[in-house]
Amino acid sequence: TVLSEKPTTFTITVTSEAGENDETVQTTLKFTYREKYPDETPLYEIVSQENLDDNDVMDIIKLLEQQAEENLGMVMIFTLVSAVQEKLNEIVDQIKTRREEEKKQKEREAEEEEKQRFHGTPVTIENFLNWKAKFDAELLEIKRKKMKEEEQAGKNKLSGKQLFEMDHNLDTSDIQFLEE
Repeated sequence: TVLSEKPTTFTITVTSEAGENDETVQTTLKFTYREKYPDETPLYEIVSQENLDDNDVMDIIKLLEQQAEENLGMVMIFTLVSAVQEKLNEIVDQIKTRREEEKKQKEREAEEEEKQRFHGTPVTIENFLNWKAKFDAELLEIKRKKMKEEEQAGKNKLSGKQLFEMDHNLDTSDIQFLEE
């Protein structure tokens, strides 16, 4: 877009090739010819940008400076715009690479977390003996509780002999069962 004739000032919008999910980076460059152009570098600035961070903008400005110095004496706007186009494509590739690295890092972290979940304490003789002593103590405590409950319930509970002595029908019940 031509902004003025004296001095010649115009803007060019440069867009990268579409990246992942149609993401693009874009910048609008403003050029102003000086009196002695092309023997003198044109004035340039970045008017607007899209999806670029400050470091990328600084890199583009450095690239423009470098390209302008290298092309003194020649018409250079096309060269400058082409260099910016390549830089924007590189930025899109870097963004894509960064995302892939982040994804891989998350996968690695998830895998490590999964390994940690299934990784227990290594068994050594000392670990095992400590565990065995605690386990045996727990079992002994459970048996003691069970015996106490049986003793308390056993005061009302009759033995087999006592049952037979009280109910004579039980004498013949086993014989009938065996005959059937």
